[in-house]
Amino acid sequence: MADYSMYHALGQGAVSDEDSTRQQSAINPNIQFNPSAAPPPSGYQETGTYGIPPHNSQPAYGTPQSSSFVQSPNAGYAAGPPPAPGQSDGHAMAGLASQIGGLGITADSGRGHRKKHRHAYHDIGGPVGSLQTSNGMPHAVAQNSAQFLNNTGQSPQHQPTVPSPAVAVSREAYSATGTFPQTEFPSSKTSSVSTQGKVNPDQLPSIPRSRDIAAQHYFNHVYPTLERHVPPPATIPFVAHDQGNSSPKYARLTLNNLPSTSDFLSSTALPLGLILQPLARLDPGEQPIPVIDFGDTGPPRCRRCRAYVNPFMMFRAGGGRFVCNMCTFPNEVPPAYYAALDASGVRSDRMQRPELLMGTVEFLVPREHWVKEPVGLRWLFLVDVSQESVNRGFLEGVCEGIMGALYGGEHDGAGENDGETIPRRLPEGSKVGIVTFDKEVHFYNLCPQLDQAQMMVMTDLEEPFVPLSEGLFVDPYESKSVISSLLSQIPTIFTHVKNPEPALLPTINAALSALQPTGGKMVCTLASLPTWGPGRLVMRDPGKGQGVDSESKLFNSEHPEWRKTATKLAESGVGIDFFIASPGGAYLDLAIIGHTAAVSGGETFFYPNFHAPRDILKLSRELAHTVNRDTGYQAQLKVRCSNGLQVSSCHGNFLQHTFGADLEIGAIDEDKAISVLFNYDGKLDPKLDAHFQAALLYTTAGGQRRVRCINVVAAVNERGLETMKFIDQDAVIATIAKEAASKATDKSLKDIRASITEKTIDIYAGYRKNFSGSHPPGQLVLPENLIEFSMYMLGLIKSRAFKDGVETSDRRVHEMRILRSVGCTELSLYLYPRIIAIHNLRPEDGFASEQGQLQVPPTLRATYSSVEDGGAYLVDNGQICLLWMHERVSPNLLEDLFGPGMTSLGSLDPAISSIPVLETHLNAQVRNILQYLSATRGSKAVTIQLARQGVDGAEYEFARLLVEDRNNDAQNYVDWLVHIHRQVNLELAGHRKREDTGASAEGALSTLAGIRPPYW
Repeated sequence: MADYSMYHALGQGAVSDEDSTRQQSAINPNIQFNPSAAPPPSGYQETGTYGIPPHNSQPAYGTPQSSSFVQSPNAGYAAGPPPAPGQSDGHAMAGLASQIGGLGITADSGRGHRKKHRHAYHDIGGPVGSLQTSNGMPHAVAQNSAQFLNNTGQSPQHQPTVPSPAVAVSREAYSATGTFPQTEFPSSKTSSVSTQGKVNPDQLPSIPRSRDIAAQHYFNHVYPTLERHVPPPATIPFVAHDQGNSSPKYARLTLNNLPSTSDFLSSTALPLGLILQPLARLDPGEQPIPVIDFGDTGPPRCRRCRAYVNPFMMFRAGGGRFVCNMCTFPNEVPPAYYAALDASGVRSDRMQRPELLMGTVEFLVPREHWVKEPVGLRWLFLVDVSQESVNRGFLEGVCEGIMGALYGGEHDGAGENDGETIPRRLPEGSKVGIVTFDKEVHFYNLCPQLDQAQMMVMTDLEEPFVPLSEGLFVDPYESKSVISSLLSQIPTIFTHVKNPEPALLPTINAALSALQPTGGKMVCTLASLPTWGPGRLVMRDPGKGQGVDSESKLFNSEHPEWRKTATKLAESGVGIDFFIASPGGAYLDLAIIGHTAAVSGGETFFYPNFHAPRDILKLSRELAHTVNRDTGYQAQLKVRCSNGLQVSSCHGNFLQHTFGADLEIGAIDEDKAISVLFNYDGKLDPKLDAHFQAALLYTTAGGQRRVRCINVVAAVNERGLETMKFIDQDAVIATIAKEAASKATDKSLKDIRASITEKTIDIYAGYRKNFSGSHPPGQLVLPENLIEFSMYMLGLIKSRAFKDGVETSDRRVHEMRILRSVGCTELSLYLYPRIIAIHNLRPEDGFASEQGQLQVPPTLRATYSSVEDGGAYLVDNGQICLLWMHERVSPNLLEDLFGPGMTSLGSLDPAISSIPVLETHLNAQVRNILQYLSATRGSKAVTIQLARQGVDGAEYEFARLLVEDRNNDAQNYVDWLVHIHRQVNLELAGHRKREDTGASAEGALSTLAGIRPPYW
């Protein structure tokens, strides 16, 4: 990549003393992720160990668990530093690839002994050690040059703190001889070994280990966005320092070093894509995005491609011209923006220009970009008051949730002036309205001058209208007493008026009429199939397990009236979020209803088997998060790229009328991500870098019209070799998952599973064939930055969206839309959950260290072999959080966690959804860990669901989340990796038939149908 001085001396060129001082102060290497943590409970005394439960020989609660982590009282995030060379982990590494080689998996033996090895059963030995990987974690040795090509060899002006040697050792855990060579990061080393033995699951690439090591590093270090260009794993908290290249929280490129031609890209089989999360949440300690006002003229832009000014545009002719970094077109600098260049060719005012320093900035746009007069965001709550909603307690939970979203909890509404003492949870200018519906639609006048709200009923469902001229949208704090009184009365009012059939589509159309002049956001709740009025739906899925062809028809949303409304929502700048409960597991046709949310940029929260005592807390928290998160509306997204590249497709929640047109988004929030794929329409110049710019034009919740510019740069290499060193694994996974989810309505699930398998084989085979050098046929060779990729792909195949076997269409559709809309963090957790053992926490776990960091215990592999007798585990996949407890769990643990008298699993309330606040050490630890989990996830709230062994049905969900085991009608991790390796060898030998790959993989999966895990 070009040197820093080429981009206005971004850390390398000669700069003035003043500039140097400014740059040194722009980053604080001591910034740390510091979630709130409760102090140790007062008056609690440690008593050593707990009593041993009767009839049980497992270690007592409090005894450290035997694991591959070295227990150290001084450890911060992980339990201890990785083993030194020659210790257990080195021995563990001395076996994986050749163990697979010892199975006779070569190109010539792919068909031999087919019956004997048909199901790839292997002996599972005891744990020998764990692989140590850290996708995206810096190596101990500081880089001597920029990570990109074409640099001048100058060292960056600001170097972040280098990792400790203990962290560095684990970076090279995968090596050809089991040793730990010290090389610069990132390294092109591959995973390959050569010994004999059986496949041990503990020697397979470990996602939890890679996450823990990277998290330990980034607790104490910042991520400089231009000096290091392989981002940290998406699931860990980190602080990014914007050096002109946008933070990976906003944009992740699948390849941060591009091959110059499409042929070289094809040889890698990797997608070239960009994962955009434009409104992603900032972590504490990160600099806010600057908002720049250029007045009526607007920000400087290229006259040819209309790219916005950014740090990579070059200024020439004494500052009178700038050369666009996208299309290389020379432009005249507007007179008001002129500044002279210094001796090094840098603008003299660069340090005062955030748009020339930072990769992510926002510009206030002039009136020519206003579709409508910008106003504060209008929120309209559409509340289902039909019979099912009332009877199941869903209505009461919704009213409590709206109250909490607006005011932080239930309030008595004593007076109007109370709003002055309540901190605002919505920006200034935002207004809210409330509508209820069953067979009729009820609007409410919420004017603050009224003593109580006035209801007006709209009965014309064929041509819905708004019966109120004023009072529908009000400031929630001026009308606090009226709103609070109404929300407390709604459950009582409709207890006596029970209409079983809701009219949903007419309600949405009436609400659209109210929001169309300004744009805004709807929040709609629903508890039964809308079978009344225009747009009524019918029972399409009897829930008896349809065939493949019949099932695929249930995924489409070919309902003309609903599709028309969805398009109107997006075009009018209105988004809609659904909160849908299925109390008895009834069919609700999420394919059609949720389509309006998907097209308008919204989201669907689904509560299958809704049980009010258990799920109301989750419902309330997610309602509050929906209303309080950063949200924009009337949005349009445009992505530009360098000459030689073009946008080929996009996947996510948006409306696009024609290919190449801007993406129209009714409303967008901080949790939504969009995948953009590119292809080549020419050749890239290896002497230049490739640039990408995403521009999101939107109206903020406070009523300002802005454009958020996100700039990303990547190096270009001649033959693709350097490409493999700069792969972002999380972006590759997200790109493949979103593309697969988008094809669900066109292809069968069997074909999608086969295509995921083929893609995995193609990527590994392409690397082995073109980039890995010479290795014996029996060795398993994995790219360094794609070591855990195969496990994520297995998790994708096992997900409810694509898994084989019987699954309700509502749940399948819901999880397909999750894959299409979520960011990398939520997706990574969804595919591989994090598991934390709480029965053997160290005393310091869950509390702040001397540096103010929350000390989080290590996570475990998602396999039943990690589970101990008498253990208790938190399992979080970003959607739900299970608390699984073994049938012989310690009574002392139960008492410390849930309170006196709770000494057995049967004494616990099955509907409990939170940990009570107690003055015990363990209780405070678990509550702090849950708080940490809630800070590193997507839109779903953290509430616990009990999964007691042998008691709760949720333990089957726990078994499903153990994705390394044989479940979900698919192979276990060992068998999957063996299958991939066999197909790679067949590909190298030229014997692989692509049309048979999917069939053979599907056949292997289908033979496992109906097999129950042996541990149940």
